[in-house]
Amino acid sequence: MNTQVPEAPWWRLLDRNQWFVYCAASLAWLFDSLDQQLFNLARDAAMEGLLGNPALAMEYAPYTTSFFLVGWAVGGLTFGALGDRHGRARMLTLCVLLYSLCTGLSAFSTGFWDFSLYRLITGLGVGGVFGLAVALIADTAPERARAPALGLLQGLSLWGNIAAGLLGMGLGLLSARGPLPFGLAAWQVMFLVGSAPAFLSLLLFARLKEPESWLKAREEGVRQGIKFGSYSVLLTHPRWRRHAWLGLLLCGAGIIGLWGIGNFHPKIVRSIVEQELSPLGLSPAMLASEKSFHASLALLLQNAGGFLGMVVMARVARRFGRKPAFVAALLLSFLTTVLVFTSLRQLTQVYWMIPLMGFGQLSVFCVYAIYLPELFPTSLRSTGTSFCYNFGRLFAATAPFTIGVLTRKLGGDIEGFRSAGLWVSLVLLLGLVALPFLPETRDKGLPAEE
Repeated sequence: MNTQVPEAPWWRLLDRNQWFVYCAASLAWLFDSLDQQLFNLARDAAMEGLLGNPALAMEYAPYTTSFFLVGWAVGGLTFGALGDRHGRARMLTLCVLLYSLCTGLSAFSTGFWDFSLYRLITGLGVGGVFGLAVALIADTAPERARAPALGLLQGLSLWGNIAAGLLGMGLGLLSARGPLPFGLAAWQVMFLVGSAPAFLSLLLFARLKEPESWLKAREEGVRQGIKFGSYSVLLTHPRWRRHAWLGLLLCGAGIIGLWGIGNFHPKIVRSIVEQELSPLGLSPAMLASEKSFHASLALLLQNAGGFLGMVVMARVARRFGRKPAFVAALLLSFLTTVLVFTSLRQLTQVYWMIPLMGFGQLSVFCVYAIYLPELFPTSLRSTGTSFCYNFGRLFAATAPFTIGVLTRKLGGDIEGFRSAGLWVSLVLLLGLVALPFLPETRDKGLPAEE
């Protein structure tokens, strides 16, 4: 007779304080993701409204994404190191406040440059959250609960994306019935909603405490002379340096794939809406409403597919290993991106092609959340995670410029945009180059100081 008692589910291993930390970190990342996707939905309409020239807006909209990604990279590098030095909880609170307030200010932009400035500063706060939230949970959760907890953290972030899609759809329907309150455009309302998490940071994070393991490691580190949050240590220590640079290459592929290519699918969807509905004689307001609605629906479908992809890939990472999960996710990301940019031509195809692309492109981010904190010790966990996850955004920031330039050279229309996206999508395959040189961390504890 088999008398072996089955192991308890991972979530039952968390005590009350660990659950509070987990919920706070997850909400910070969820609202961070909400902010990102509200920007993706509002970007094109904001540029059209501020510039008043559709052709100019098509060229300049990707540039605002570049400003956002540069801020994201700088914020991630800065707050990641500050989190290791001064505490994850304290810096996480500051990041939420920063991205919330500047998102609200974006609604009051008057032109391209002040809009881009607000997005740059918003990016600083947005960039700091992931590394801090991941390190906070990795330092707090029990060993057996760490990987599934981090996988779910990334999966829950997609509910922020889905909320953005629902908001965009709702605003599209409301604007079709008449002007929005106070004469605001839909894109302005989106940014105002994105400022709401500022209140969360004041109410919730006031109770958030630093992990006990970090406090003890910090105290021991002071006695031993260990430098916390030091980029000089990260980039000169043989082991951590190798993990940092290879992890950067691995993350850069997925980040460029999503932010440089995948998150521009609303442009394709809006062009299809115009192509199919313009002959029906809709008014400009009705046509704009339909574009907003279907672009938001596509975002919703992308993230629904992405959530399923994260659930599946998290199981693959736990059962077969982190590296096999990366191979599967990056290949799926590339193939589904090519499918959308070449074959998405009708509104009915949106319902299955966009979820497929979401499954591929977003599933890899779940493995990042599980894998990155397993590469670095406590003194460098937030720093190293942020370096890998955020420094690559400096390269990702060049992708929108590249797509903008290629689009102009390839005709300046939507077909030129599709072709440009296909060329840039090849970067997704570069992540596979790093995998043979990185360790497999499944069933291994977090690394110790060296």
